Amino acid sequence: MAGKEFTVNLNKPLVFQVGHLGEAYQEWVHTPIVTDESPRFFKSDFMEILTRTVWWVVPLIWVPVAMWFISVSYTMGHTLPQVVLMSVVGSFIWTFLEYCFHRFLFHIETKSYWANTFHYLIHGCHHKHPMDGLRLVIPPAEAAILAIMFWNLYGILFTISTRPALFGGGLIGYVIYDMIHYYVHHGQPTKQSIKKLKKYHLNHHFRIQNKGFGITTTLWDKVFGTLPKTKADKKSG
Repeated sequence: MAGKEFTVNLNKPLVFQVGHLGEAYQEWVHTPIVTDESPRFFKSDFMEILTRTVWWVVPLIWVPVAMWFISVSYTMGHTLPQVVLMSVVGSFIWTFLEYCFHRFLFHIETKSYWANTFHYLIHGCHHKHPMDGLRLVIPPAEAAILAIMFWNLYGILFTISTRPALFGGGLIGYVIYDMIHYYVHHGQPTKQSIKKLKKYHLNHHFRIQNKGFGITTTLWDKVFGTLPKTKADKKSG
């Protein structure tokens, strides 16, 4: 795969190569290689391990953490129905955050060396190798950093007693997001609603990469006008 002045060697660690593509990076990263191959990112084995995560690690770590936070609001005096409602609201808030992250951060256009490198690490790698099963879910260390950021933000936005349940609900929303994301890439759904999500997300990867930013829901794409038209819609339009 060649840029104007640089060629990426897919047989060598990729992360510190892609920045050299410059303006050609966007075209390169959005030309997917559809194999189950998990390319090497770093020369260092330790750094390489940090970039690879099996899917079941996400619920194993974060569901207990989420339940603990939710229980804190209960012990602080909220009733069970109130805690359940706050958790549901927290999960709903996550769907909006998921959309914003995907649209405004994961799909920023870059051309400088370090910007290309950063983009490749956070999302470009997924578009280049969309079937890499070890880099589909967020690694625990990265997720923990994001969780701390949002916990502090929630401390500004919400009260002391509602904050834990809303945050825990958001963590549950995140787990659902990562599990659905993994499944639409590697699962063979039989339920019609999941089939539609799979088609909708793969459409984002392989047809219209500047639309269709939701993973767990198409709601925010509909709200903000980024829902891609299907082939049938285009023909009828």
